[in-house]
Amino acid sequence: MAEHLERDDLLDAAFLERLRMLALRLRKRRQLARRGSQSTPATGFTREFKDYRHYTPREDYRAIDWRLYARLGKLFVRLYEETQELNLHLIVDTSASMAQPHVEKRRQALRFAVALAYLALSGQQRVHLYSMGDSLNQELPPLRGLGQMDRVVRALGSLSFSGVTDLERCFERFQPSRQRFGVVFVISDFFGRDPGAARRSLARAAVWPGETHLLQIVHPKERAPELDGEVELADVETGELRRFWLSAEDVQRYSAAFDAFVDELSRECASRQMDFFQFTSDEPFEDRFLEMLMRGSALARGA
Repeated sequence: MAEHLERDDLLDAAFLERLRMLALRLRKRRQLARRGSQSTPATGFTREFKDYRHYTPREDYRAIDWRLYARLGKLFVRLYEETQELNLHLIVDTSASMAQPHVEKRRQALRFAVALAYLALSGQQRVHLYSMGDSLNQELPPLRGLGQMDRVVRALGSLSFSGVTDLERCFERFQPSRQRFGVVFVISDFFGRDPGAARRSLARAAVWPGETHLLQIVHPKERAPELDGEVELADVETGELRRFWLSAEDVQRYSAAFDAFVDELSRECASRQMDFFQFTSDEPFEDRFLEMLMRGSALARGA
């Protein structure tokens, strides 16, 4: 079981400043004012003031802005835009393979979650946090406002990484209502009980309302292990031991199979209009995080 991370491991002063700069870069690129709600055809609207126009006799007199009449001596009605609050749903894989034997994966996964939560909370959007292992668990109630950032960081830092990932079960249990329209980020290595589990789980994710992003965190050695000769390998999730004799050609075939697994996930996501993004744990965080958001996300537009 991986040890817990302290707040400063996930949100120290330097990282917080980089998040602020990322938010600024997003605002400049999108040339949008920061706002916390997005126009959407979904249900669950709220009303946001948009403009004034002149009152006509057939309209409901209750729509008249009497304060404006007192100032100007003319009748105007207020116009409203129906909007819906954007919800960010963060689903973090807490299985053992996300922390063992490469602890860098866990740190990068949690930093992605922290950065996404920061952008959402700073834009007055609601954040929902879930952990995913053999089942799906809601770690926090929906939170809003940047003052809730400490709660998010504490919850993420206290997550325990152990056991197996049941992707199909977790994806089936996650059922956000259409009143909680928003953006879903699944942060995982997508190593399920078998190679086909990730592909099968995507059919369940395709029915989620809103937009869905699958962020795969992998370590370079998971694609190209430095193994040769007789080795004994342990499955970090189940504890199963297996003994192999590996040649250089065997490792190359394994790497090709790994690439095929990732390519299949990417193509399957594209066919279901979901975004798939792979991040290796040795890459620089800020540039890749910004690249991921700029691929197209309501979260980036609302930052």
